[in-house]
Amino acid sequence: MNSISANLNIMIKASERASKVLIRDFGEIEKLQVSKKGPKDFVTNSDLRVEKIIIEELKKAKPNYSIISEENGIEKNNDKNNTWIIDPIDGTVNFLHGIPHFAISIALKSNNEIVSGLIFDPIKDEMFFAEKESGAFFNNHRIRVSKKNQLNDCLFATGGKLVEELDLPYRKSGCAALDMAYVAAGRYDGYFQNNLNLWDIAAGIVLVKEAGGVLNKIDISANKNIKIIASSPDINSKLYEKLTNF
Repeated sequence: MNSISANLNIMIKASERASKVLIRDFGEIEKLQVSKKGPKDFVTNSDLRVEKIIIEELKKAKPNYSIISEENGIEKNNDKNNTWIIDPIDGTVNFLHGIPHFAISIALKSNNEIVSGLIFDPIKDEMFFAEKESGAFFNNHRIRVSKKNQLNDCLFATGGKLVEELDLPYRKSGCAALDMAYVAAGRYDGYFQNNLNLWDIAAGIVLVKEAGGVLNKIDISANKNIKIIASSPDINSKLYEKLTNF
């Protein structure tokens, strides 16, 4: 593996520090499931705590970078060409129900292009990261998208409304960030979904690209209502054909 940039090191440090809080809070969820109040308020507070830690770490290193985050919104700072994009807990419904499938997602947008991305699943201790023109990695090992070329042999990820009419093998995991990471790692062969937020998929965009995958054209200046189709190049045209009315 080639050496990683200072910016990616900052992202790794921020995610690792925030993950300690996330792991601890996740350990409390089971107790809260049976409480009268329920865990929703707790999860909201957990989101805010994790986001606060990530922003603190990123600002410590790069105080002038702008920020887009799920809970905090848009923060325009002196450097408007570089923007951190943060989702403190992608897969909050899973987190809420004690399902260990959620992730911290951090990306860096530079001059309207995602140049670095990190997706960290703290419960499984799985970290996916990528930088423009430097490849994609899973726990420091290089990853590539799958090489399957027949749709029936593939497994796809999606979300939102049911898609049985598409006649594709698919899973709905409830975590867009990990769906993208799994495409980059070849676990899924493709991922498609409508009405996403930028922070859900920003890190995944550079991961899929650097792992050799392809994506539809995405306007990353928009923060909401994003449509995504990501897959290996071998099945991309066949997937598009299936998704004509998607």
